[in-house]
Amino acid sequence: MHPFFSLQGRTALVTGGTRGLGRMIAKGLLEAGARVFICARDAEACAETARELSALGECHGLPANLATEEGARDLAERLKGEIGALDILVNNAGTTWGAPLENYPAKGWEKVMQLNVTAVFSVTQQLLPLLRQAGTADNPARIINIGSVAGITSMGEQAYAYGPSKAALHQLSRMLARELVQQHINVNVIAPGRFPSKMTAFIANDDEAMAQDCALIPMKRWGREEEMAALAISLASAAGAYMTGAIIPIDGGFHL
Repeated sequence: MHPFFSLQGRTALVTGGTRGLGRMIAKGLLEAGARVFICARDAEACAETARELSALGECHGLPANLATEEGARDLAERLKGEIGALDILVNNAGTTWGAPLENYPAKGWEKVMQLNVTAVFSVTQQLLPLLRQAGTADNPARIINIGSVAGITSMGEQAYAYGPSKAALHQLSRMLARELVQQHINVNVIAPGRFPSKMTAFIANDDEAMAQDCALIPMKRWGREEEMAALAISLASAAGAYMTGAIIPIDGGFHL
């Protein structure tokens, strides 16, 4: 691996790291040399994923429920007991909720906003001391928030809270980037289009739906695991040291 992209000696936390985009990113960071902590609500899945990924490098599971401020605080306290500084924070944990407009429930809206926006703020807030400890002028700490092209486009698919939540996350990230840059912490957003995950399995498992979905994407395909990992590695490594406040679509041109 070119030294520009090496993460040797760096420590990362990936929320929602047991499946989908989070697992892709955690795997890539490990392959680039980082020590990686993953967190998820399911303690068993967390432990199992950490065991599997440990074949690639040092990986630890930290079960956490980020749906509350207390959960974010507890995660930070336990992480502080393990490490003295955090070089890379990947805020990936998220959710969606679909229903017809007339029947869309307030509880669905609240759940999506809580996990996709409020939890990201809470986790970032609680981990600032560890990020500040890691960041330097030459090698800033990195916050990588996982947004979505749903926060850029108007394709809603009846998930009325999801796009607005990701748009809010994009704006929060810009605000944090401006504020934290003097503290040697970079904040950027990856805005994925279609990638294989639990959230998109209902399309991937239906040949007709998959064909219709790909027809809407200029590149006529979904993203691949290595493409997501490579972008995260770029933002976390020397390649991303001069980048902050960017919203980066990785969507085969869908946002166009």
